[in-house]
Order: sequence, then C-alpha cells, then structure tokens
Amino acid sequence: MKALAASLAFLPLVVGLAASAPAQQSAPFVLVETGEAYGRLSEAIDAIGEGQGTILVAPGTYRQCAVQQAGRITIRARERGTAIFERVTCEQKAGLVLRGQAAAIDGLVFQGYAVPDGNGAGIRLEQGALTVSYSVFRNSEQGILTAPDENGRITIDRSTFSRLGRCDRDLDCAHSIYIGQIASLSVTRSRFEAGSGGHYIKARARQVEIVDNSIDDSQGKLTNYMIDLPAGSTGRVAGNVMVQGRDKDNWSAFIAVGAEGNENGSEGLIIQGNRASFVPGISRPSAFVADWSGDRLAIGENVIAASMKRYEKR
Repeated sequence: MKALAASLAFLPLVVGLAASAPAQQSAPFVLVETGEAYGRLSEAIDAIGEGQGTILVAPGTYRQCAVQQAGRITIRARERGTAIFERVTCEQKAGLVLRGQAAAIDGLVFQGYAVPDGNGAGIRLEQGALTVSYSVFRNSEQGILTAPDENGRITIDRSTFSRLGRCDRDLDCAHSIYIGQIASLSVTRSRFEAGSGGHYIKARARQVEIVDNSIDDSQGKLTNYMIDLPAGSTGRVAGNVMVQGRDKDNWSAFIAVGAEGNENGSEGLIIQGNRASFVPGISRPSAFVADWSGDRLAIGENVIAASMKRYEKR
C-alpha cells in the first residue's frame, strides 16, 4: 500500500468540505453577467435561458434541484467544496438534470441521492456537452448518469467519487459513473473509492481518455469492474492506479472491454502505464484486461500483481 499512497499523493482531493453548513438565506445564486441574485438555482438557470451565463453559488447546504432546458451554463462554487447539494431530485432523476447545449460544473458537492428506480444521481445529462471539475459525488446511487447522445462529450477532471453504486432490489445496477452512448469521455486526475455496488467507471462512449486516476476499491462493498467499456471503445486507458478490495460481487477482471457487444469497435485501444494490485492478504487469478471485443488491443507495459492475468480473451 506504500506504492498506492505515493501514487495518490498528487491527486488534488477536495478538502475542508462544509458538510453541515446552513444554506444561505439571502439570494445565494448570483448571475455573473448581470449581478442579479436569486434564491433558487432553478431561477438563475431560467434567467440564462437560451443564452450563456455563469452562476456563482455561495457556501451552504441546499436541498433543491434544477433542470437546464437550453443554453450554455456554468455553475461554480464561490469556494470549492463549500456549496453542497443534497437529496432533492428533479423529475425523480438527479440534483441537476441537464439538457441544454452545454454545462460546466466547478467545485460543487452532490450527496445523498436516491430515487425509486435506483438511479438517483448528482447529475443526469440528457443532452449536450458536460464539463465537471473539482467536484465531489458521494453517498448516492450514482454520481453521474447520462442518456444516449451521439454528439455528446463529457470531461471530468480533478473530482472525487465516493460510496456510490448499488446492485439490489432486483433492479439494474447503478455505478459510480455510467456514461451512455456518446462521442467521447475524458476522465483525468480523479479519485474513485469505496464503491457500494456496480462498476466504478462504466462507459459506452465511442472514444475514451481515462488517464491518471485512482480507483481504490479497498473499502468497496459488492463491487464489480474498475473500468467497464461494455460496447467497446477506442482511445486510451493509461496511468491509472487500481486496487481491488476483498468484498467483490465480481472480482474476475479490472478492465472489461466489449462485454455487452462491440458496437463501437475497440481496435487499437491503448492500455498502458497502469498499476493494478490487490489489498494485502488477497491473491486471485483476476484478469487485468478481460476482452470480449475480438479486436486487437494495444496493451503496453503495465505493473500488475503476480497472481493476476495480463490478458484474458472471453
């Protein structure tokens, strides 16, 4: 675990979260372009409408949700990690339901989401581009969930996903993030930890860039793959540190490619420069890469545990 600690030292984890700060009572959502302040996030988003704008969020804990119907919005915490949205969902989906042209989320915390269909998320992206940075998703059924959008593009950077996912109630599993059929996904310099079911990263994106992340399953419960690319993908999985824990629903692989078909094609998918290990006391014949795609993957040099299989065709 010393190697893991050293590898995680560079990760810019969000600290000093104001977990119980009271919500601001006087107009905590300010539209930068006009200086106008609003009592509810939904009002500020509606004021932007089909245009473009940035909303600054004051420190506080907010039990409210919002839907973006159009335009290009940025929602930014005045102080990263101090603007917390919890529990309340719109349309029984998520804290934020996004279906405009584009949205950027900076420094927010999303926690405690659950809905009847088991897919309660901090963010539900239904259309458009999404950028998430310096944000935290925790203690929910899912962190980020998306609908299919063949032109959709998602970028996640320097964010933390903790205690997410579920596989119970005879419902389809939820995951830390579940990205639907979109054009591209980039996940960089982020941390995934202590999953409570499902996969840590599940993505049907045609192209992926999953680089320099930590996926720490040491405190996970009934989890599955670290990275699941169920429809195949091209792109790169590189520089990630992955530790598999004891309590697994499925420990047979770290990275799965094409397990539900290979619609996207996976020819040339680069997997290199990663480190994969088990928690102390565990030794299993898990596969580092389990491949259903039938394509030629570009598996380079990776550092893996002695009992682990480098590659397994399935």
